[in-house]
Amino acid sequence: MSDSPVPGSLVALPGHLYVIATPIGNLNDLTDRARALLGSVDILACEDTRTTGAMLNRLSLRRDLVAYHEHNEVEAAERLAELISQGRSVGLVSDAGTPALSDPGFRVVRACRRRGLPVVPIPGPCALTAALCAAGLPTHGFLFVGFLPPKSSARIAFLEKYRTFEFTLALYESCHRIAKFADEIAELLGPDRVVCIAKELTKLHETFWVGRSADVRDRLAKANLKGEFVVLIASESYTL
Repeated sequence: MSDSPVPGSLVALPGHLYVIATPIGNLNDLTDRARALLGSVDILACEDTRTTGAMLNRLSLRRDLVAYHEHNEVEAAERLAELISQGRSVGLVSDAGTPALSDPGFRVVRACRRRGLPVVPIPGPCALTAALCAAGLPTHGFLFVGFLPPKSSARIAFLEKYRTFEFTLALYESCHRIAKFADEIAELLGPDRVVCIAKELTKLHETFWVGRSADVRDRLAKANLKGEFVVLIASESYTL
């Protein structure tokens, strides 16, 4: 059982799991350490082998890829943990950003922890932290809830439950629902509630809409809503 893996190593060590953050849009955001480990682990576990394969091709890297996603997570987690226990090094990546944050990864990390196997985080890009640091909303405390359920009734119930929450609310939303969700925020939390909706972070069309919820909703109505979104909702006492 190892409590102290070598955190600074640029070469993957046998019997280790590396949780590797990858770019959310701009490939230049990949750290040198992440690139080195992507190129040295025995196996890369990824959500979509095509997406990760394309990234590796751009980096001129070749690795054995294993699909690890929400549909096979339970079985694959134990299989990967067993390979690590046998001395293989495994890198865990998501399609973009930091694994296990609203992406598959939790179960393989848990399986390794249960076996006393070393797990090494390789920090890097994350849409959540990218939005928080540039939005101008309070960050001394926040609640991240990933993706809300697709049904409007569930989103409304969430907003009603956290209407008076004292910290910033943070979540991801689909391009198919972002306009409707912006309407719901303005209607349920009020037109003056301060929000930030960030689109396509680190990509060519990165955009931040920050202000009163009613104003942000109106600006969204005139915008191209293709892409991926982070939504931040300030507490009701906060003003810009």
